Order: sequence, then structure tokens, then C-alpha cells
Amino acid sequence: MPEFVRICGKSDLPSPGEAREIIFENKVLCVANVAGTISVISNVCPHRGGPLGQGMIENGKIVCPWHAWAFDLKTGQAEHTLHTKVPVYEVKIEGDNVLVKL
Repeated sequence: MPEFVRICGKSDLPSPGEAREIIFENKVLCVANVAGTISVISNVCPHRGGPLGQGMIENGKIVCPWHAWAFDLKTGQAEHTLHTKVPVYEVKIEGDNVLVKL
């Protein structure tokens, strides 16, 4: 069973309304801040591999900067098709640590 691992400190989190890429070991994660709620999802857009962490947040979704595919930050569900999702990781903050279950 996966355990929570520290991916960064609270000071590394994006500002509200923004996303960023955070590298943990050999994985790049998309970390997004929607009005203070932190979400962590796969950084790879399943369309053409675009970097979701470089995208914009709109209405609780991350929009890929390459071709504007949008994904719900809570569920990973693509906006335009029910057949496409990105992995979403459980996240919790303890003290200054941002922990994710990968």
C-alpha cells in the first residue's frame, strides 16, 4: 500500500489560482492551488504529453498549455470526454511539509 511521501515544503506551493511543476524523484507532478485547496495530479496531459503544471487554472480545472484540454483537479476527469482521466494523488499538509500518496 502506498504511503505518504514529502514532495516539497509549504513555501514551494503555487499561489492561489496558479499551478506549478514539482519534481519528486523521477516524477514530475502538477501541483495546483484553487482558492487555498491544494491538488496534486499527473503532470502529463494524455493528449500529446503537454506539461499540465505549466497550464492555467479555470473553474477548478487545469488547462493544458499546449492544446487547451481541461482536467478537473479533484477527479482528473477530462472536460471534453468521459474516457480520459489523469491520475490524482491524495495530498495532505503537515506542518511545513506537503505530503502525497503516490
